[in-house]
Parts: sequence; structure tokens; C-alpha cells
Amino acid sequence: MTFRSSPIPPGVLTAGAVTFTVFAWASAFVSIRSAGAAYSPGALALGRLLAASLVLGLLLLIRRQGLPPREAWRGILVSGVVWFCGYTIALNWGERLVDAGTASLLVNTGPILMALLAARLLGEALPPRLLAGMAVSFVGAVVVGLSMSSGSGGSTSLLGVVLCLLAAVAYATGVIAQKPALSYGTPLQITAYSCMTGAAVCLPFTGQLLDELPRAPASATLNMVYLGVVPTALAFTTWTYALARMPAGRLGATTYAVPAIVVLLSWALLAEVPGWLTLLGGLLCLAGVAVSRYATRSPRTAHTPATPVDGTPPAPAKGNRT
Repeated sequence: MTFRSSPIPPGVLTAGAVTFTVFAWASAFVSIRSAGAAYSPGALALGRLLAASLVLGLLLLIRRQGLPPREAWRGILVSGVVWFCGYTIALNWGERLVDAGTASLLVNTGPILMALLAARLLGEALPPRLLAGMAVSFVGAVVVGLSMSSGSGGSTSLLGVVLCLLAAVAYATGVIAQKPALSYGTPLQITAYSCMTGAAVCLPFTGQLLDELPRAPASATLNMVYLGVVPTALAFTTWTYALARMPAGRLGATTYAVPAIVVLLSWALLAEVPGWLTLLGGLLCLAGVAVSRYATRSPRTAHTPATPVDGTPPAPAKGNRT
């Protein structure tokens, strides 16, 4: 997207995009928990992605943006299959088995996974304190798993933890794939075609969606549409807008606020508060992520190039994250 004559400084636009994304994604955990009571994981994913694809398709027409260049399609396809489809289904399924706050804590181990992928695919270093942070977060994930399995239906709860961790892996993989694609296409193009790819992969769940739609309460259907319009169509676009303008790792750090917001929202709207041991494990997850991010901060001389005045995103620097 081009913002040639915008009176708002690019830094303010980026900060606003990040803030909107964090709050929208936090609200998604609560909406998934609500809509998931009436829709199965695959049907909910398909309905969400179809609603998002419709909105994003209209935005493409309004902005008169066509197909992205051929060089962007590899990242679009990987992001669409792994992130938009795989992440969404895994998270929908996981939130049927664990509460929204716990799910958000587990998914937000994603930045550490991104660091590993960036080291393997983008040539980033893995300093000792980054490895220490990953170890702390792993211990936190184990504590969360043990706390969830200590109640009734332990194996089911453990499955929920595993699904949320798989969602974190899909999240990290999708972001690493998406970053290079932004060198060739606009944030709207990358988001829209990734979403449409994810929707196409979810089409086998059409029968489930058509079967469950007439029986679902209106509130669940509205939550599904909300998930498609706000946390997906709009928030993924603002995310890619910010991702094109700042290092992926630094941007990833902003999502550490998501679990706290989710816990507050789930307490207010769903009357769900994780137990103390679950919270302790979640805090260990976030503490490990914080340690790893503190250790990988770059010198000031290694900043990503500033965005030009016309708003065109700079080429992404090697060794970055979401």
C-alpha cells in the first residue's frame, strides 16, 4: 500500500497497526472459545477464512491491486497452507480442550520458534542467552501440560496443549515464509492471497460447515464472522503492513502482551481464569521469550532501513521474524 501524502508519520502508522493487531488477535482467542462450542475446528476455520477472503477480495478491488509478482507466491502458498489453514485448525481444536488464556500463553512461544527458523533459513546467530530463553520456555510449556493433565480428562488436556504448541509452530513458520514475500507484494496482496489459499485448503470441511450452520446459535455464527473480518482480514493486513517496516523479531516481541489481554477478556466475557500452576507455566513461557529477545537485540547500527517518504516498504533485512 502507498501512503504518499499521509499527514501521519510512518512510525505512528506502524505503531497503530501493531496495537490494532495485538488487541484484535487477543480478542480472537475469546471468540474462538465461544464459536467453538457450536462449530467443529475445520468448519470454524473454513467459515472464518471465507469471511476474511470476501472482505480482503473487496479491499483488493477497491485498492485496484491485482495478483502479486511471481516471486511472492512461494511465501504466499506456504503462509496460506501452514499459517492461515494449519494454525487456525490447530488453535480451534486446542481451544476446545484448554481455556483461552492458556491457549494464548502456549501460542506465544512462537517468537522463540521463529528465532530457530530464522537461524536455519535466514542465517541468524543463536547466542547462548537465546538458547537459555528457549529452555526456560520449554520448562514453562511442560508445567502448563502437567497442570492441565492433573485434573479430570488429563489426556484430553494434554492433547489441547500439544495442539496449541503445534499452532505456535505453524505461526512461526508462516511468518518466516511471509517476510521475504513482502519484498515483492504489498501487505494487502500478501494477506489476501495467503488467506484465499488457506480457505481453498479448508474446502474439504464444506460439508461440516453446511451441516452445522443451521443448528448453530446466532452468537456463534456472529463470532465466526467477527473472526474472519477483524482478527483475520483486518489484523493480518495491519500485521503484514508492520512486518514490511520493521524486523520480524522485534515485531514478534509485541505479541507478548496478547496472553495478558486474553486472560482479562476471558475473565470478563467467559468467566475463565487459568489455575495458579497454569499461570506459573505461562509466565515461565513468557519469561523465556523475554530473555531470548533481550539477548538478541541488535546494535543500533544494524537497524532496518527507514521507510521512504512515499511509504514503500524497504527490502527486509536478513535475520528477522512473524
